[in-house]
Formats: sequence, C-alpha cells, structure tokens
Amino acid sequence: QKVEFNSKDGLLITADYYQVTGHKGIILLCHRSHCNRAEYRETAPKLNALGYSCLAIDQRSGMKVFGETNETKDRAKAQKLPTGYLDARPDIEAGIDYAFKLNENNPIILLGSSYSAALSLLIAPENPKLESLIVFSPGEHLKGVHLAKEITNIDIPIFAASAKKEIPETSEVLRFVNDHLITQFKPKEEGFHGSKILWESVKGHEALWDELKVFLGSSRQEN
Repeated sequence: QKVEFNSKDGLLITADYYQVTGHKGIILLCHRSHCNRAEYRETAPKLNALGYSCLAIDQRSGMKVFGETNETKDRAKAQKLPTGYLDARPDIEAGIDYAFKLNENNPIILLGSSYSAALSLLIAPENPKLESLIVFSPGEHLKGVHLAKEITNIDIPIFAASAKKEIPETSEVLRFVNDHLITQFKPKEEGFHGSKILWESVKGHEALWDELKVFLGSSRQEN
C-alpha cells in the first residue's frame, strides 16, 4: 500500500506500507544511496512473515532504480531542495514519527542501509521512539560528521551487518558503543554492501537471516 506524509520540512514523502494484522511491531526501512523504497520489495514480505509490518520510504537522497522512481527525490529537485545524505535526515525522522503512530505510539525498529544506516545511528541517541536498530554497511558516510564519536550514548540494541570486506569499517564505527548492545554479523562469504546482503541472490544470505531472526526475538525480550 502506497502512503504519503510530510517530512520535517514539509516535503512530501512517498512510502510503501507492508501491513501485517496483529503485528509484533513496525520496522522502518531506509534505502542506500542512488536507490529508493524498492530496495525492500523482496525483503519486506520476509519481515512480514516474521510478524512485522514494514514502512519503506523514499528519502530525498536517492534515484530511480529497480524499475521504480524515487518520488521524494523528484519532489525535492522540483523544489530546488538539497539532496545530500545529511539532507535526508528529516525524512527518516518523519518516517520514525509516522511509523510510531502506526504502531499505536509504541517504539519501532529502524533499519538503515549504507548512508541511511549512518543516519540511523546518528538519530538513535536522541530518539525515544526507537526500540532497536538494524544497520547494514554503516560507515563514516556523512560529510563533516565523525559518526563513531556522535553515537557513544546509544542505549538500544543494534544489529549490524556488512560485506566481508567492510567488517573492519563497521567495527570501527561502533567501537565506542556499549559492547553488550551490539550484535555484529560477520559473513563468511563475500556478502554485499547495504541491505542487498539480505537478497536471495547473495551467497550466504541464509546465515544472515538466521542471526537476524534471533536478534529480533532477543531485542524484543530486552525491551
């Protein structure tokens, strides 16, 4: 189901809402660079099967790919608004607010991919509407921001995953976060950058899904 709502600065955001009746919670799905909400067309139904409704948004930093237009980016360009990584922060924050309301004012799970994983980590320390974080290929992607130093106060569970070659970068970004909050999946296969590592076309995706399922169950128990 396609839905629309306003970003923090009034820009209209397009999103896909994958609803499950009597869900366990809501996961906000944020895409990587040069992408759009269609990044989750394969992933969201699998999260539905685990009992979670999903809201996949178009952030203003992205583009047309996977046969889908990034409608939020198109509107931002038409309004001559900047579309850098940090400029997408109010879109994710508005997505959190919208998903929080859909979840009957209960905290949600925030899932980010690449630059949106970095933004998710940046937003997390000061947002009480979050239950836990799932971040794929987080890194120092944000210009002028030393992310590792900005996220030391995160106090919710984090599931982090990346391509095999990105394991050191992921560990580096999370090095100041309390160890007991972090579950880091380290693929034995090559993997892939961002949330595409969840796709069936990526070798080793089964092991990642197995660990993610465990995290979703355990993080809910902690809350």
